[in-house]
Amino acid sequence: MKSSHRNIRWAIGELADRFDLETHVLRHWEDRGLLAPERDSAGRRVYTEDDAYRVATILASKASGMSLEQIRTLLDASTDGRRDALRAHLEEIDRRQAEIDRSRHLTQHALECRAHDIAACPGFQAHVEDIVAGAKRGIAFAGPPR
Repeated sequence: MKSSHRNIRWAIGELADRFDLETHVLRHWEDRGLLAPERDSAGRRVYTEDDAYRVATILASKASGMSLEQIRTLLDASTDGRRDALRAHLEEIDRRQAEIDRSRHLTQHALECRAHDIAACPGFQAHVEDIVAGAKRGIAFAGPPR
């Protein structure tokens, strides 16, 4: 008879190795309320498959740009602010995507431009005139590139 995956138990080092993490990262996440491993009779942390899924969720959420506080809200079933935190994260993703889109557009123009000095190119100048005018800082903007 096959053993259930739910019966798997890892020590802190084993779980850390599984995700290529240092053990102090798991301890930090525990301190921040993201993990709550069981303890054995000697007080050592024991991680289950459910904990492994939480670690994977934390890593995936961090990779998507979420802060540990946002992740804690996401993982806390008793938190009413989960949807608000997710909406705020989507707004941040949209803002970053707009920056990426503008950066791509500017780079594409520069690549295809025949001007020797891109800063003197009228077409390129049109793309950055909002920055020159002081309406924007850097390349951050709201809306599609011109």
